[in-house]
Amino acid sequence: MGTVVDAAKKEANGSSLTEKKVTVVFVLGGPGSGKGTQCANIVQHFGYTHLSAGDLLRAEIKSGSENGTMIQNMIKEGKIVPSEVTIKLLQRAMQENSNDKFLIDGFPRNEENRAAFESVTGIEPEFVLFFDCSEEEMVRRILNRNQGREDDNIETIRKRFKVYMESSLPVIEYYKSKGKVHRINAEKSIEEVFEAVKAVFTPSIEKVAA
Repeated sequence: MGTVVDAAKKEANGSSLTEKKVTVVFVLGGPGSGKGTQCANIVQHFGYTHLSAGDLLRAEIKSGSENGTMIQNMIKEGKIVPSEVTIKLLQRAMQENSNDKFLIDGFPRNEENRAAFESVTGIEPEFVLFFDCSEEEMVRRILNRNQGREDDNIETIRKRFKVYMESSLPVIEYYKSKGKVHRINAEKSIEEVFEAVKAVFTPSIEKVAA
């Protein structure tokens, strides 16, 4: 695993985050894959802290800080918020939290996010939880959620799915090559999906205890 991570840690100038040994799990899955529900279950059962990249950006905008105004303007102009901005928010949230186990949801969205996260924080995820859900099932779920807005929504949903898959696939492939991806069939019931999730988390807890 070695040198790249070590170099990145040195680069971080011994920030409190590198001194604090944290466990990070990336949670990936398209819109409607049920990530949010499962993250809440993981928090409850396994004591992780759930960090949503989107929520952190929204909270920063609400805070009215200079950073928040910059983020808001970028979103208004349809620009993508730079990786470093989101990573800094994630880093700060991890530093300020007394927990040392984090679920990072909705990030990295693409390969550039991923590379920047590892070089800025010096942290490699323990593993990646990928909620795999077909386009058809996802469309059905989102339409059920947004009842009554079907016609103008179906195309938008399909576009969101396409963008999601195209940008996230390289991230999933990268971690797959390192043996770090746990693919969860997200089309089953909430209970069945959580059974599969539990099976992923339990061995890692036992290994730590051993």
